[in-house]
Amino acid sequence: TCDKNADVISEKIQGAGDKPLGCVTDEDIIKLKLSEKKRVDFRDKLYLAPLTTVGNLPFRRICKDFGADITCGEMAMATCLLQAQTSEWALLKKHHSEDLFGVQICGKNSDHLTKCVELINRETEVDFIDLNLGCPLDLVCSKGAGCSLMNKENRLREIVRDMVEVSDVPITVKMRTGYKDKVNTAHKLILKLVDTGVSLFTVHGRSREQRYTRLSNWSYINDCGQLAGHVPLFGNGDILSYEDMLDRRKYTSVAGVMIGRGALIKPWIFTEIKEQRHWDISSSERFDILKDFTNYGLDRWGSDGRGVENTRRFLLEWLSFLYRYIPVGLLEVVPQQINQRPMAYCGRNDLETLMASNNCEDWVSISEMLLGPVPDDFVFLPKHKANSYAGDN
Repeated sequence: TCDKNADVISEKIQGAGDKPLGCVTDEDIIKLKLSEKKRVDFRDKLYLAPLTTVGNLPFRRICKDFGADITCGEMAMATCLLQAQTSEWALLKKHHSEDLFGVQICGKNSDHLTKCVELINRETEVDFIDLNLGCPLDLVCSKGAGCSLMNKENRLREIVRDMVEVSDVPITVKMRTGYKDKVNTAHKLILKLVDTGVSLFTVHGRSREQRYTRLSNWSYINDCGQLAGHVPLFGNGDILSYEDMLDRRKYTSVAGVMIGRGALIKPWIFTEIKEQRHWDISSSERFDILKDFTNYGLDRWGSDGRGVENTRRFLLEWLSFLYRYIPVGLLEVVPQQINQRPMAYCGRNDLETLMASNNCEDWVSISEMLLGPVPDDFVFLPKHKANSYAGDN
């Protein structure tokens, strides 16, 4: 049961004098008043989106190096956390440089999610906990979690209210515009949740069915922001330059922006936004970023054979996004648009040309420059199908 698994996870050695006498019930627990709970000022900060697989700890360190204010761990399934799966709990680990860090959990059951919140409060040090309502994967949605939870308004309200009640840290919610294409429902959910004690809404301006086939709907995000009232709302989608960010802030009611693909394509976007400039970053500077990622990966996963291959796999996943960057000095029109499919081009040197390749074999070659030769039977296929702009997950 969930309770037994929770006890396994949180079991600690206690002195004889610390052991409770008799039965301990909920009535014995002194709950924190809302005014005593941790508070976070999210407004006007740059938020790196929680990204499955590619949003790993080494990548988040890279984004922190370039000025990201808020980071969040990869989506973790509540049931897997309650089953004490080591690989799932590893997703909640942060680096000390992540000074405003949250974790994102996904589930469909209030009992599971609230128990998970209690465990996270007890076993980790996080600044907030985010509830995932945006995952579009069939494997998740078919179980009633992720984006499919947007179809259960009353259950969702109960879940968020219960999570807020048991949590020591702010509870935030990330959602899409809706489940079905052209059927927006986020505004209804916001009205349902605005008085539950939730601390932040984030709306990704696409539906589950739409995926990345069209641009993010910032007009609708603006409508949602106006309904959120005292709760700050962040917008997410299609930000790849400081002009994109300034435009969203000027013409919408959002309190901040979350950046996902834009950070994968060019993690220095956080520096560009804060300094309001276009950085014509050289290929050697970009390669140095890959060196940093490699070192961060070996530090995270180890420098033995297994650690090297883990680092290589996550590096290759990232390279399947990085190649989309078009150097500023080669653009006819600045800035680059995120859904702009780059034509094949020759860079200003061989390394810049290599980094622009959409060929998996070239990505593997770059990894070999950093981590040595791959095994003879090595094969890599990106999880996110990133070599097609219209085919992202």
